[in-house]
Amino acid sequence: MDFVHEANRVYVEDEAGAVIAEITFPDMGGGRVEINHTFVSPVLRGGGVAAMLMDHAYDEIKSSGRTAVPTCSYSVSWFEKHEDKRDILAED
Repeated sequence: MDFVHEANRVYVEDEAGAVIAEITFPDMGGGRVEINHTFVSPVLRGGGVAAMLMDHAYDEIKSSGRTAVPTCSYSVSWFEKHEDKRDILAED
């Protein structure tokens, strides 16, 4: 599976070019991003793709020195389960 990285977005396309998995984390200013959307097509569900998207987003956010505010339900749940990844969470 090929993950495509764009500014504030990671996604996967099918052979026809349709987006079948995606995570977005737009800039909020002040070095913070909002993880506001995670999507996985029903054809990929159950295969851990959402977790892989989160891993890619985490790596990109961390390497850029930014912090994250998770707002989509999947990202909130993912951070609850991954204490070792909470180092990028923005302070309130």
